[in-house]
Amino acid sequence: MLETMLEENSRIFYHFLLNKKYRRKIFKVVLPAKKKISLDPCTQIVYPMGNGTSRLYSALAKTLNSSAASQHPEYLVAPDPEHLEPIDPKELLEECRAVLHTRPPRFQRDFVALPADCPSSHPPIRVMQWNILAQALGEGKDNFVQCPIEALKWEERKCLILEEILAYQPDILCLQEVDHYFDTFQPLLSRLGYQGTFFPKPWSPCLDVEHNNGPDGCALFFLQNRFKLVNSANIRLTAMTLKTNQVAIAQTLECKESSRQFCIAVTHLKARTGWERFRSAQGCDLLQNLQAITQGAKIPLIVCGDFNAEPTEEVYKHFASSSLNLNSAYKLLSADGQSEPPYTTWKIRTSGECRHTLDYIWYSRQALSVRSALDLLTEEQIGPNRLPSFNYPSDHLSLVCDFSFNEEP
Repeated sequence: MLETMLEENSRIFYHFLLNKKYRRKIFKVVLPAKKKISLDPCTQIVYPMGNGTSRLYSALAKTLNSSAASQHPEYLVAPDPEHLEPIDPKELLEECRAVLHTRPPRFQRDFVALPADCPSSHPPIRVMQWNILAQALGEGKDNFVQCPIEALKWEERKCLILEEILAYQPDILCLQEVDHYFDTFQPLLSRLGYQGTFFPKPWSPCLDVEHNNGPDGCALFFLQNRFKLVNSANIRLTAMTLKTNQVAIAQTLECKESSRQFCIAVTHLKARTGWERFRSAQGCDLLQNLQAITQGAKIPLIVCGDFNAEPTEEVYKHFASSSLNLNSAYKLLSADGQSEPPYTTWKIRTSGECRHTLDYIWYSRQALSVRSALDLLTEEQIGPNRLPSFNYPSDHLSLVCDFSFNEEP
C-alpha cells in the first residue's frame, strides 16, 4: 500500500516534469536563474529553497537529490526520508525567524483547555487544519487589494508558513492549496519526521497563472514516530454523478502508543457563491466514502477541510447530521458549545471585504474528545487590511486541536 502511494505521488510529479506546457514554469520557479538544466529524468537535480547562506535553505537544497531517478528512469522519486539527515525543529524555527527578522513578530495565540469526560493515559493527538493559500493564486488571481505584493513573496511567506507549523508542532497536518509540495513541504517535513501524501486538483487554477509551480491540492502529513499507516485513499469527489476538480485524502492510522486506529481525512470543497448545491453533493460523496473507509463509523474519524461553506449551508448540515456522528471541534470554544467561530477567513478583494467561517475540524463525538483548541486571531490582531499580511501568510486561519480517545479498547 505504501509503495503504491509513493509511486503514485512520484508519477504525478514526473508527469508535470515531462509535460511541455508546465515544465518550463516548474523549473523556472525552483531552480536558480541563469542556470542551465537537463530535463533528462536520469539526471540528478537539486532544488534550492532560496538564500544559500542560510542553513535552512542549504539543508533543504539537499533534500531532493534524486538518486533513485538514475535507477528508475520511468519516474522521479524523492529520496527515502530514513536516509536523510533529520532537522532539529527548534533550529529550523530559529532559521525561519532569522529570514523574517524585518517582519513584525507572529501573533500570540493561546490554547483553550476544554473539559473532558474521561482521563487519558496517552499523549493527545494534535491535529492542524490550514488552507495555506497557493502561491500562484495569492500572487496571480486572488486580488488582495490591501495586501502589499512584498508580503506575498514566496521566499519569506514560506518561512511564515513554516513558522506557524513549527510553533504548534502538530502530530498530523492537513493542508489545502499546496502548490509547493515537492520543492518545499515534502522535503522539509520528511526531515522533521513526517510522512506525507499529496493529491493535486485535476484542473488546478494555479496552472493558469504564469510562472506557476504546478497544481495545488491537498496534503496530509503525520509523524512517523507516533503513527503507522494502515491504509490510504485518494478521493476525487463527485457531484451529481460528475467527477469534479475537488479532492480528498483519507488515511487510517494506528497509534503506536495505544494501538488504537482512527481515520484522518482532508478536503477542499468547491468555492464561490452559487455553488451551494454542488458543494452539498461533494460533501455527500465524501461522507459515503468515509462511511466505507471507517466501516460504518467503527473506526473513529477526524475530518479537516476548507469546506467553502458557512454553517447555514446544506453541506455543513449533512456533516452535522451524518450517521458518522460527527461534531465540529471549534463549536466548543463558544459560550454555549453550539456556535461556530465568527470567522476563519477575512480578506479584502476587489469585490469587497469578506469575513466567513469556512474551515472546520470534524470528529467522532462518541470515540474522541477535544482536550484543547487554539483560539483564533482577534480583529485587532488581524488589523484593518485583513489577511494575508506581513504578519500572517494566508487568508485563512489555522485551526489546531488536541484529541484523545474516550475509552480504552
